[in-house]
Amino acid sequence: MKTPSELRVSKERDALTVTFPGNEPVRLSAEMLRVLSPSAEVQGHSPDQRVLVVGKENVTISNLEPIGHYAVRIVFSDGHSTGLFTWSYLEELAQKRNQLWADYLRELQEKGYNRKT
Repeated sequence: MKTPSELRVSKERDALTVTFPGNEPVRLSAEMLRVLSPSAEVQGHSPDQRVLVVGKENVTISNLEPIGHYAVRIVFSDGHSTGLFTWSYLEELAQKRNQLWADYLRELQEKGYNRKT
């Protein structure tokens, strides 16, 4: 498991830039991190329990809390803080961010939701 060399919250608190050794920094929006939170509240305990999170266009990152040497807890402005973003999950989000975001937007559309921005 790679450990990020840097985690940096944007001045506006609307994104987290993640840098893994040997890779370019990757900017992950707070909205994306929130809707793809690894928490049981979002992911459930099996794939069929996963919840589509909507209405988080303006969510921001309130705080980052280190969890040992393997993860970070992201506290969001809407109060959500139960997901532990392991280094491997952050790396997956960084590597697959475009596809994961496209999948999320497609699911929103399929279920009749419209983003506000």
